[in-house]
Amino acid sequence: MRRTNWLAALLIAPLLLLILGSFLVPVGLTLFRAVQDREVAQALPETSAILAAWDGQGLPPEAAFAAVARELGAALEARRIGDVAQRMNFARTGMRSTLLRTARAAERLRAPYAASLVALDARWGQAETWLLLRSAGGPVTSLYLLRAMDFTQTPDGGVVQAPTDERLYRTLFLRTFGISLLVTAICVLLAYPVAYTIARLRAPWSSIALTLVLIPFWSSVLVRTTAWFVLLQREGPVNGALLGMGLLEAPAQVIGTRIAVVLALVHVLLPFAILPMHSVMTRLDATYLRAAASLGANGMQRFLRVWLPLSLPGVLAGGAMVFLLAVGMYTAPALVGGDRDQMVAWFIANFLNRDVNWGMAAALSAYLLAMTGAIVALARILTGGMVGARG
Repeated sequence: MRRTNWLAALLIAPLLLLILGSFLVPVGLTLFRAVQDREVAQALPETSAILAAWDGQGLPPEAAFAAVARELGAALEARRIGDVAQRMNFARTGMRSTLLRTARAAERLRAPYAASLVALDARWGQAETWLLLRSAGGPVTSLYLLRAMDFTQTPDGGVVQAPTDERLYRTLFLRTFGISLLVTAICVLLAYPVAYTIARLRAPWSSIALTLVLIPFWSSVLVRTTAWFVLLQREGPVNGALLGMGLLEAPAQVIGTRIAVVLALVHVLLPFAILPMHSVMTRLDATYLRAAASLGANGMQRFLRVWLPLSLPGVLAGGAMVFLLAVGMYTAPALVGGDRDQMVAWFIANFLNRDVNWGMAAALSAYLLAMTGAIVALARILTGGMVGARG
């Protein structure tokens, strides 16, 4: 028995290593970026050490002014000033210009540095600036996680709500889950009769119908979404058909609306709802239906009291799969949605590609992962563990 266990462990080990190396470790390291805070400490180590010993009252000692001038100049020469400026500007708008101006003027600054820095930029005469630098000394920070929930840190370390014009992430999460739930409901309602019909067909028609369901997988999500972009244009086929039938007097603006996003997502994700339902329905024992009929149940009663409960695991599995894919969808909202229709994935990609702010991207990813995990766990509890279970 022990020898068999060792053999099984050796056979499973490569798969475990693959999962660990290609999924768990990269995801864990990415999520750690949500709390990592090393830019200032690496570029300004002496300044960070002096500010860590500072009591936060008034202005720091002359040594801090001298250290920040010297180290900002060195960071500029080493081309590391960009990371520091971006990190501090995220904490307080305007810090980028202060740090860059100081770094460029570092060689011209002379003692006493307190007076020289204040003369160069009045921000250096404010305790708030130094408190912000101290709070960015790392090695970890809650700044990104707070911002991702529309909170921010005060210079003295307190937590307050972000300014009104910067509160958008809670609304963003609500929008993402709202669109995902709507798409999931539509997919389930459309997929159930399709899966039921395919499951009741005889060969070879059932195989042909199932192949038609799988055809969308032959093209990428980008291609299918682009097709909707073409179809829904003001001069596209959909508007042309509606105008031809007299249902519209002028072309409707559908691209850039929530309707376009929902249509594209339903089209992309519908097969993911059909397949789990079909898988469960094809394994249902028709004996139960015949037994119900022999007891006097009509067609509707047999469906509601026998077929539907037995097929519910497939419905829940399909719905869960659609929902999990929808909350992380980027392509469809980016192509056919407007500014008010973008979901969390679009903002994550924007922070990675345009702003190069890995901390905010990781924070949004962490919340998205936690929230979807909580929803799936809640669904499992409410359905007695059927979501995620084998049908």
